[in-house]
Amino acid sequence: MTGFSGEARIRCKQGVTDMTWVGSLQAAIDYMEDHLLDDPSMEEIAQQANFSAFHFQRTFAILTEMSVGEYLRRRRLTLAAQELTSSDTKIIDLAYKYGYETPEAFSKAFRRQHGVTPSEARKFMGKLTSYQRLVVQVNLKGAEPLNYKIVDRDAFEVAGVKREFSLVNEQNLAGIPKMWDEVNADGTDELLFKLNNGPIKGVLGVCVGKTASAIDYWIGTAYEGERVDGLSVLEIPASRWAVFEVHGPMPDAMQKVWKQIFSEWFPSSGYAHAGTPELEVYSDEDPSSPDLYSEIWIPIK
Repeated sequence: MTGFSGEARIRCKQGVTDMTWVGSLQAAIDYMEDHLLDDPSMEEIAQQANFSAFHFQRTFAILTEMSVGEYLRRRRLTLAAQELTSSDTKIIDLAYKYGYETPEAFSKAFRRQHGVTPSEARKFMGKLTSYQRLVVQVNLKGAEPLNYKIVDRDAFEVAGVKREFSLVNEQNLAGIPKMWDEVNADGTDELLFKLNNGPIKGVLGVCVGKTASAIDYWIGTAYEGERVDGLSVLEIPASRWAVFEVHGPMPDAMQKVWKQIFSEWFPSSGYAHAGTPELEVYSDEDPSSPDLYSEIWIPIK
């Protein structure tokens, strides 16, 4: 088999670690492994880590660069391949065992991961791709500096536009950039910068978890005043925030800092995510500039 050897690891790098945070993530991963064939719900998985379903999915995706659903599919198909090549179990029985309603659906998914059909795999034709169970591993070494501050803010309102996105098959990852393109093209971003008079300066991107499989995404600005036609209002609750500096062009600089926050800062900080909306704060500078300054605001407890 080709693929990962041994156990795949989520690496949390820092000199001091919060084993409770690491242990919570591992508990959720272990629960997934223990219930691979039971089709556990996102709420059940997230509960093991004391996360909301939305924030567990987001944390998992940032750390592993794949969705929870994709991890479960890869693991099931890895186990299916192992059983296929080491037993005489009928392919139709394996299809049902590993969560597929028809042999055809199983064969299609199997071929997508392994590059061969179940029948070909049984004849040892071609290579198989194995994805091993994840283990959260603390890697005790230095990391790049991550500049942040802790601030307290009273509740404030965000005026802006919102759109619902499905998290299924990562539809949000394709839809949110298109939403930004539309806001930039129709002049909404210019309006938001003009309206900005609240406690946070800039235009905000805000994720609000609705269900385990859907979010509302807002593009707005902190605003105090009369309602504006065409804009909705979101109240951000009073919070203690960890505010992280982001230096460099979009989207790479922003994605890099998100990864650092979840793989390095949270495991060592002693803080937990408060579960309320996070903010990305953008200026009106050139988004491709190497000197661009942005921020990530995360509510903490």
